Amino acid sequence: MRFSVSLCLLTLALSFRPAAAETANIAVAANFAAPARAISEAFDGKTRLSIGATGQLFLQISQGAPYDVFLAADQARPALAIAEDLGIKGSSFTYALGRIVLFSRDSNRVTGLESLRDQSLRKIAIANPATAPYGAAAIDVLQALNVFEVLDPKIVQGKNVTQAYQFAAVGAADLAIVAASLTVGGTKRGYTLLIPADMHRPIAQDAVLLARGQDNATAKAFLAFLKSPEALAIVRRYKYDAPMNVSSAPKTDG
Repeated sequence: MRFSVSLCLLTLALSFRPAAAETANIAVAANFAAPARAISEAFDGKTRLSIGATGQLFLQISQGAPYDVFLAADQARPALAIAEDLGIKGSSFTYALGRIVLFSRDSNRVTGLESLRDQSLRKIAIANPATAPYGAAAIDVLQALNVFEVLDPKIVQGKNVTQAYQFAAVGAADLAIVAASLTVGGTKRGYTLLIPADMHRPIAQDAVLLARGQDNATAKAFLAFLKSPEALAIVRRYKYDAPMNVSSAPKTDG
């Protein structure tokens, strides 16, 4: 009899336990891969990260890829997702402001922006500017310095900014213009020069809750955590500027 009562009590207790958290599938722009992993770990929720160029990820989303949240490297694609009913109106916000650097594994190659005028330069790596905002920002810098026409034949494009970084890291390119975040970490080897932000278009990176994730509690909680002081500290650690309004309440209709 006592065993039966205990079993009933145990069953009743288990019935009031919260259901296991849903997994949230997060599409993450390549430049933000490392901080996204750190934020996901700090969040301690069930998240699955898919990394790629912003344009490629948006194409996948438009074709029905099962993502719940989109962390883009620009503001245009999240806005377009909302306009095309792929994202939830009022859910988007800027989670980071990207910075770019001139990078080389050779210290002699990074002596200043004048390094881009070095006639011995054979190859310079950037991300594909058609799909990666960091690639478009790199083009801005070359045009601002009036060296784009000279360097255009020497440009090698990575499918995303991480691949562009790898080209320079292994010596396949002499220089690269890439996200500053990629040069953070104890295992990174190379030399960098932070490029002034006024030389390129602002790299405001927006997050948006996608239509597929509108009923996913984990996805919503992850976006809320992305605005927390703990997440913002990680953003800054990876050489992003944190938006002033990122900790404000989400935008709502009306």
